[in-house]
Amino acid sequence: MPATVLVLVETINDYLPIIESNGFHVILAPTPAERSQAIKSHGAQIQAVLTRGPLGLHADEIAALPLLQIICVIGAGYEQVDLQAASNRGIVVTNGAGVNAPSVADHAMALLLSMVRDIPRADAAVRRSEWPKVMRPSLAGKQLGILGLGAVGLAIARRAALGFDMQVSYHSRQPRNDVDYTYCATPVELARNSDFLVIATPGGPGTRHLIDRQALDALGPNGFVVNIARGSVIVTADLISALEQRRIGGAALDVFDDEPNVPDALKRLSNTVLTPHVAGLSPEAAHDTVQRVADNLLEYFAGRPVLTPVALPAPEK
Repeated sequence: MPATVLVLVETINDYLPIIESNGFHVILAPTPAERSQAIKSHGAQIQAVLTRGPLGLHADEIAALPLLQIICVIGAGYEQVDLQAASNRGIVVTNGAGVNAPSVADHAMALLLSMVRDIPRADAAVRRSEWPKVMRPSLAGKQLGILGLGAVGLAIARRAALGFDMQVSYHSRQPRNDVDYTYCATPVELARNSDFLVIATPGGPGTRHLIDRQALDALGPNGFVVNIARGSVIVTADLISALEQRRIGGAALDVFDDEPNVPDALKRLSNTVLTPHVAGLSPEAAHDTVQRVADNLLEYFAGRPVLTPVALPAPEK
């Protein structure tokens, strides 16, 4: 009897045969209504769930899936998966950390270039038959600060240093001994030493509001911030204020607090570039992330350790 996998992700339909060809039965439920109905109708047979960080899997849903054994998260973040509920049931959680790093890093550099070189406004001007000559900064020789030097942060660092001749510094929980980039002890120190600041940390309580007014003021009126991590890492009200008052030069954002809702203030500003959480989306990334899910499922149901486990809290007594 093949294991049944409930798929809640809306962007991977073309790659689901990777899972099905490995002997799993897939139930696709990407909308909230389909998700609720699938759990109600098929909850008694679902043994695995495929989701992504913002979609998560909640405690009441876990409780409604009595045979659930494993939750596979596409991408690195798992902030809306109830890890405590999973731990209490002995359910394994995996993620896809690092699999889509090339796509996310490419998008981060695209956002940085678009913002610093003011590409969207230049494009709009030409379409209006205008021909403005606006002088904008170059990336070469500038200081790039990266908040979070995991797989995505490293991919961004390599592109910046090798492709754009930038000087790279970083802040993470611990200094890394396998890189030559400059370590900064705090996010504020990192911002103070940077021309451009890229946010590449995981989401969750441990990184919530790491970038606040103090860090933004340290970045300064000529500084730019790019966020391809999670909206929760930046205090949005502080960011809007800094942008409105020109206390920073600009912001390029792929993530927001309450997606898909984006504050109108960010939309009105001319010193922002906004994209709809698509940094990790590419055919290559989609294929590789689904393959990672399939590999984790195969390992788990064969009784072997999964490849990319998420650390869970201790079960509640």
